[in-house]
Amino acid sequence: MPKFVNPRARHNFQGRPTSIIAVGSYVPERVLTNADLEKMVETSNEWILTRTGIRERHIAAANEYTSDLAVQAARRAMAKANVTAEQIDLIIVATITPDMPFPSTAAIVQRKLGATRAAGFDIEAACSGFIYALEIGQQFIMSRTYETVLVIGAEKLSTITDWQDRNTCVLFGDGAGAAILQNRGNSHGLMTTFMGTDGSKGDLLCMPGGGSQNPASPETVKARLHYLKMEGKETFKNAVQAMVSAGQEALRRCQLDISQIKCLIPHQANRRIIEAVGERLGAKPEQIFMNLDKYGNTSAASVAIALDEAVEQGRIKRGDLVLMVVFGAGFTWASAIVEW
Repeated sequence: MPKFVNPRARHNFQGRPTSIIAVGSYVPERVLTNADLEKMVETSNEWILTRTGIRERHIAAANEYTSDLAVQAARRAMAKANVTAEQIDLIIVATITPDMPFPSTAAIVQRKLGATRAAGFDIEAACSGFIYALEIGQQFIMSRTYETVLVIGAEKLSTITDWQDRNTCVLFGDGAGAAILQNRGNSHGLMTTFMGTDGSKGDLLCMPGGGSQNPASPETVKARLHYLKMEGKETFKNAVQAMVSAGQEALRRCQLDISQIKCLIPHQANRRIIEAVGERLGAKPEQIFMNLDKYGNTSAASVAIALDEAVEQGRIKRGDLVLMVVFGAGFTWASAIVEW
């Protein structure tokens, strides 16, 4: 095993270490290919592949909600961890596409799982949401407030995608990923997280309608304000810079070199972004995990789905070090290093 320093121990924090006991993921059955999009907007498979690396994405059915995706992923993680609904103390759902403004999607998930003992709430950090939620969940384990925390990143982005905008509609898909957090003896588990926000650039990636600033009205609907809006070039530039910086900070805190990382899992937004982040962090191609060609950008679910697939494919084994880096609207960004 490589030598590394747990930064929480270095700062004499006496909380319990927190481990990801198991992960699970789910994507809807329906697949929307680039060929399908060619029939909907002025685009082509070649154009999409060249600029994004995406071949297809999964789209939820009309009667399949974010909570349904979350429950499917949660059940798979629970089965792997041998954890029952009665054992779950807290449910945290990271999403920008909740079933409704309130109650929280976490409350709906709690009901559907039958996790009657669990508290629950949602957080909104866009594509950074899963790592934000991991850090929040960790605090409850470290402080001994709870023993078992269920963290979920889930999105039904198809409901806020403007299918008339060829620049954005090719990017997004629906899905969910879940993780079970517990203390696992002397394991380092979740070694460090780093989070950042730059609210001054929030208008570059946003959904203007539906809140108190632009409540739903005939005018906001006509102006298509209830769909995601993105300035692609600026978002691309900021995403690369932020994820590289976040990754470097996580490595610095743990006194690690990128060569000691078994698997680098960046937010699955764009192949060129992922390759640029990997190159600037000094990662070898074989260290980088990528699955966006099958799912597109699933926002808060992105790294959670990728983490589950990497484990299932044997890319991550017990004792391996995993670095996750993410970037999303806000702007927000985050990184985490996990000893599996």
